[in-house]
Amino acid sequence: MTGTDVSTATATLPFHSIGELSVLIATRQISPVDVVTTLLSRIERLNSTLASYITVCAAEAVAAARAAERDIIHGKYRGPLHGIPIAYKDIIWTKGVRTTAHSRALADFVPAEDATHVHRLSAAGMILIGKTNTGEFACGTSELFGNPRNPWSLNHYTGGSSNGSANAVAAGLAVAATGTDTGGSVRVPASFCGVVGLKPTFGRVSRHGIIPLSWTMDHVGTLTRTVDDAALMLTAMSGYDPLDPSSATVPVPDFRAGLERGIRGLTVGIPQEHYFDGLHPDVERAVHAALDVLRAEGVQVVPVHLPRAGDLAAAAPLMYRAEAYVLHAERLRRRAADYGRRARQKICSGAFFTAAEYHQAAQLRRLWCDELRSVLQHVDAIVTPTVPYPAFTLQLQEAGPPDTSWGTRQFNMSGHPAITVPCGFSGEHLPIGLQIAGRTFDELTILRLAHVYQKLTDWHTRRPRLDESLKDVTHD
Repeated sequence: MTGTDVSTATATLPFHSIGELSVLIATRQISPVDVVTTLLSRIERLNSTLASYITVCAAEAVAAARAAERDIIHGKYRGPLHGIPIAYKDIIWTKGVRTTAHSRALADFVPAEDATHVHRLSAAGMILIGKTNTGEFACGTSELFGNPRNPWSLNHYTGGSSNGSANAVAAGLAVAATGTDTGGSVRVPASFCGVVGLKPTFGRVSRHGIIPLSWTMDHVGTLTRTVDDAALMLTAMSGYDPLDPSSATVPVPDFRAGLERGIRGLTVGIPQEHYFDGLHPDVERAVHAALDVLRAEGVQVVPVHLPRAGDLAAAAPLMYRAEAYVLHAERLRRRAADYGRRARQKICSGAFFTAAEYHQAAQLRRLWCDELRSVLQHVDAIVTPTVPYPAFTLQLQEAGPPDTSWGTRQFNMSGHPAITVPCGFSGEHLPIGLQIAGRTFDELTILRLAHVYQKLTDWHTRRPRLDESLKDVTHD
């Protein structure tokens, strides 16, 4: 099944996109076994340094790859996701594979079923290769299984809390991964690690089978090398699920098929409040250069006003912590000592907010949603920096991190879809992300904008190169 040039192909397999690998697999130039074993070899060599995975399913992944190889040989090819390995954030249920949420409180938890989106991706032929690292319960730190390191600079933070998913894709330890996003937990690590992070519309992808943090702000999203890959995965993951009360009964388009419609004639809004205040100079330069690329492709760029965008810094944490406390209260009463300090403090703080305070936060949220909806009646999307600065050091993260949800929480509170794509690098060679947000259930428009931008630039093709000593990082 393997072609004559396998040795050349497998040397770069860890950094191939799903789209590239699917062509090689469908035409039998490589086997799913080649992809899985190459990734497992890289995981074995680098995971102890990068801390991308909590659990690696090596034997199971190889067996599944062999089964996929047999199916493809016998004409049972399921489509472009068949035989492609996938990593899941360790807050997502995987049948028969432990799901710890990076907490002693769940260190031995083995789900009896897959999360709905895991089941759907498996049905499309994707192969579970492992469970990626995360901040504890998606809000704490990562001491138990190690703190994921940014592959562009090992002493820098990856972002949270889908940090293992992001650094695995960036470092070539995963082809693609899924994560959860409550205030930016897919998009922030994607921005810091230089990959594509997509948070769909609230209700687009079932949340059944994820360990929840906030029932009104949790989303399931993707971390991939390309926008095309995100579109492929989103099509397979989406759709109504009766097991999730928040699941939406809306049609699911073929997102990949719509990517080539182009973007000429679209209008994007640039917020005049909050999003461009106090940016790191390298971020400001990169984002404005990205806007120039869109303009040159026929996109109209206009100013828009979102005066409440900066007012959610207190409301969003209040709401998610209050909701998290309700979800965790019973376990906390029994096993509080098994929670790490930062996760315990954040979750327990939710017990001290009053109903009046929660109601005030909800009112502000309603006003923000109305404001955003009004603006999106006049523009097709909103473009912002994802984070106002490049990744900071692990030491700063441990001491007391800055507000990484500065530009992302707004779309968790409203439920609108948002994607981040690499748009440049800082002077220290750290990735910078561009965020594009759109109308509810109109993921296709933001995917089109991001896809065309990627076709016109090469930021997403650059990759960190860890030297053999694993002590330094150089850059292509």
